[in-house]
Amino acid sequence: MAEDPSAAASYTEDDFYCPVCQEVLKTPVRTAACQHVFCRKCFLTAMRESGIHCPLCRGNVTRRERACPERALDLENIMRKLSGSCRCCAKQIKFYRMRHHYKSCKKYQDEYGVSAIIPNFQLSQDSVGNSNRSETSPSDNIETYQENTSSGHPTFKCPLCQESNFTRQRLLDHCNSNHLFQIVPVTCPICVSLPWGDPSQITRNFVSHLNQRHQFDYGEFVNLQLDEETQYQTAVEESFQVNI
Repeated sequence: MAEDPSAAASYTEDDFYCPVCQEVLKTPVRTAACQHVFCRKCFLTAMRESGIHCPLCRGNVTRRERACPERALDLENIMRKLSGSCRCCAKQIKFYRMRHHYKSCKKYQDEYGVSAIIPNFQLSQDSVGNSNRSETSPSDNIETYQENTSSGHPTFKCPLCQESNFTRQRLLDHCNSNHLFQIVPVTCPICVSLPWGDPSQITRNFVSHLNQRHQFDYGEFVNLQLDEETQYQTAVEESFQVNI
């Protein structure tokens, strides 16, 4: 980091990364008691799952914080002043611009995938798991998720070899064993099967993306049958029903 010596003396790069999503903070919020900082969305999601505890240290979080966490405006201001290294290309970027940089960083795209449209790249309907769709809305995705999980864990087709009927873990194992060094732009069938899935989300290094993003089942942590706004409203309502 650089830019402001007095500020840099009290902050490290780790201070600007959310301990939940492991990405640069987006709309950072801070807990009052333990002073831990999270992305607002990550914090609200964690509150829905953990009830009254800080996602990092399990310290108590007040009912008011659970409904309306306090913005860490001081940290936001510092993020506008200080720069850090892109985790993939090492270019120095202002922290508040880091997520925007990821959208154009080729090395980051190769490692983690990014939402993009690749010219002349055609998606087959069955390359995105069992969804069988090309244009989707959040409500379509919720219905599809319900269908795919009605009989247990959803299954997916490997977009690299078209072998089908993989659970998330079996797809992960299959790709690590058979496609570890195969880098082809594809759509992640797991991501598209989620209620917020975007068919235009292209992953340039699919195996790396699986290892980074799909080591666990999202359904174990959030209710995937609810859209984001409904989950937020539910979290707010439930926070008022829990005693401090």
